[in-house]
Amino acid sequence: MNTQNTKVALVTGATRGIGLETVRQLAAAGVHTLLAGRNYETAAAKARELQAEGLPVEAIQLDVNDTDSIAVAVERVTQQHGKLDILVNNAGVLVDDLQAGASGQSLETWRSTFNTNLFAVVEVTVAFLPLLRAAPAGRIVNVSSILGSLTLHAQPGSSIYGFIVPAYNASKSALNAWTVQLAHELREGPIKVNAVHPGYVKTDMNGGEGEIDVAEGARSSVGMALIAADGPTGSFSYLGEVLPW
Repeated sequence: MNTQNTKVALVTGATRGIGLETVRQLAAAGVHTLLAGRNYETAAAKARELQAEGLPVEAIQLDVNDTDSIAVAVERVTQQHGKLDILVNNAGVLVDDLQAGASGQSLETWRSTFNTNLFAVVEVTVAFLPLLRAAPAGRIVNVSSILGSLTLHAQPGSSIYGFIVPAYNASKSALNAWTVQLAHELREGPIKVNAVHPGYVKTDMNGGEGEIDVAEGARSSVGMALIAADGPTGSFSYLGEVLPW
């Protein structure tokens, strides 16, 4: 397929929830969007559903915790598209024991959380960076959370004060730090790197206990993925509102 004159996006963790809706909204905006999932058959089934709606969606196998899988995905995008305009790092996990507090989480919980929510994002982003450089103006969107805000966690009376999900929260704080560091490295070029909070979304991760639906939850990622040349870089926001670090 010829996507030389069309924007190409890749969304990780895209077979359900916010990721799937992000694919839908990007494709509806005319972006050729790669729906990435650990299981190719699942990704392909979801892609076919969106294709049936007339949306430009393509399935791709990508396990963000598997170096070989990342390499294969990069090679496929290189061969088929030769560039990547948008990378949305959406895949994430929450495996904390909510009753254990900050000191009671197992080391396995800390390691598995950081492996997916930080280290995998770093590895995927670095692997796709040559393809993002090959695009006219690459966009990297890291799906963070307001729970990564150190300022709000330390501020009595804030909306998240005392909301203790230690490994998840810390991993998102670290993701925000990575966002700032990469944005600074790329500041002289056209690539923009930003972190977004999707909102408290009703998803499988929280047992459907969120306050907004996935359509609303995807808006921050999509909006930041489509920012113009005068848009921000190195920012942390929710629907365009800057959030405190």
